[in-house]
Amino acid sequence: MKVGSKVVFLLRDLEGFGEAISAAFRPNPSNSTVEKSFELSLERYGIQNCKASGILRHFLDHQGLYEVSVLLMEYSEPPILACAINEVLGELAGRNSSSVPRVIQTEGGNKYSLYGIEIGSETSISKAMATETQKPPPSLQIHHEPLACLLQLVRVLKLPTYVLIGQRGQRISDKEEFQILYEIGELLASTLNLSFSRDKITWNSTRESKDDREPWRALYG
Repeated sequence: MKVGSKVVFLLRDLEGFGEAISAAFRPNPSNSTVEKSFELSLERYGIQNCKASGILRHFLDHQGLYEVSVLLMEYSEPPILACAINEVLGELAGRNSSSVPRVIQTEGGNKYSLYGIEIGSETSISKAMATETQKPPPSLQIHHEPLACLLQLVRVLKLPTYVLIGQRGQRISDKEEFQILYEIGELLASTLNLSFSRDKITWNSTRESKDDREPWRALYG
């Protein structure tokens, strides 16, 4: 899987958060983009009828080289999700150690507060993002299964990663959620030398209330 030195990892989640951020990225005037799809077999996990798939949108520098890659991965239900994430991260981490890309993962959340978690060695990107984010409090709990899975796997694979988290409250409005999405996108764009267009954000919150979910999910909070 050919990618740039910096990779933004987004999941095409059920709420549309990842897709909304991906769609709003724009290249700077001197850059151009290339979009490619990918499919990775999951047969080694005993999964025959599903693949790890998604879209890679590459932002090229003035020499035509991949500078930033935005990876939007298709969602799968657990436990297939863990296998798919592991396969994608394995493709990124399986390169020569001198050229392993920097991975930036995002997850939506609470009112105008962004938390940053660094995994691996500090870089210029992580330093820049750290000045605009807060360290998560010890009480922060991650209940989002895809994010928890990714955090575990990047540690195992020793893949340098910076995770952006907006902690979600129960009473947050759609307007506030849109603002969080925009601020995450703006932070990513300013750090990675891209543009982020507020007008291109296609965001329709589909968050379910606890009462609207399947009854069995109430057992797990």
